[in-house]
Amino acid sequence: MITVAGTLYIVATPIGNLGDITERARQVLGRVSVVAAEDTRHTGQLLAQYGLSAALVAVHDHNEADRADHIVARLLAGDDVALVSDAGTPLVSDPGYRLVSAAANAGIQIVPLPGPCAAIAALCVAGLPTDRFVFEGFLPQKAAARRSRLAVLALESRTLVFYESPHRIKETLTDLAAAFGDKRDAVVARELTKLHETVYRSTLADLVEQAKTDANLSRGECVLVVAGHVAESPDDDIARYDSALSRLLEHSPVSVIADSVAEITGLRRNAVYERLLLLRKARDELA
Repeated sequence: MITVAGTLYIVATPIGNLGDITERARQVLGRVSVVAAEDTRHTGQLLAQYGLSAALVAVHDHNEADRADHIVARLLAGDDVALVSDAGTPLVSDPGYRLVSAAANAGIQIVPLPGPCAAIAALCVAGLPTDRFVFEGFLPQKAAARRSRLAVLALESRTLVFYESPHRIKETLTDLAAAFGDKRDAVVARELTKLHETVYRSTLADLVEQAKTDANLSRGECVLVVAGHVAESPDDDIARYDSALSRLLEHSPVSVIADSVAEITGLRRNAVYERLLLLRKARDELA
């Protein structure tokens, strides 16, 4: 049941071009009691660009758990609150999950104000299938963990979307080519909606070479969009069982799972066994 309280607004803000703010977002940001911001200085400057001012409270990765209770208390007292990130849609590889979860548990009304999102913007211009896609956010920073995660995703049939920082783009493209095959189609979209917006479309092999020679490719925030795997045999489609295999790994030995899954699905036991080992390795490295 929704209580008689304030409303938590999830407000998307521009990822570059200031003209991408919605009129509704401006209205809400101009009238709420407080704006919960990932970086209050950045958001204060953004609001000033629109002639707005607001009480600001910092909500970021390091303090969100503590601040959530305080903000929920204000909401329950009748204050309206807007949650924003530094750019784009809050919670999409940005803070906010704990606050939204706490507000939902308290019966607070939560209202989304749709708007800019780098992942969706890149997907729309990539020229790759958009009917089914998976958003992976930022890959692990450490090379071993990143390669392990990519190995698990190598057989993913949906289009894949990643965020990446400029100083790791070369290494990530190289790891993608090694894990997915260098002929896989991919896109690097950098500085989206900004003055130097550039979209590189090619194979992973070509993008690796471009990253070595084109300094601009390694400048600015990047979104990577990679074509999904196309299965050539039943065993190649084994990744569609990853969710079930991961759950089974919590309860049974690899060999037992491999026997049962091979019998039920008709997949080769060795293929299932190897996939289980890969999933277990990825799970252990991320633990």
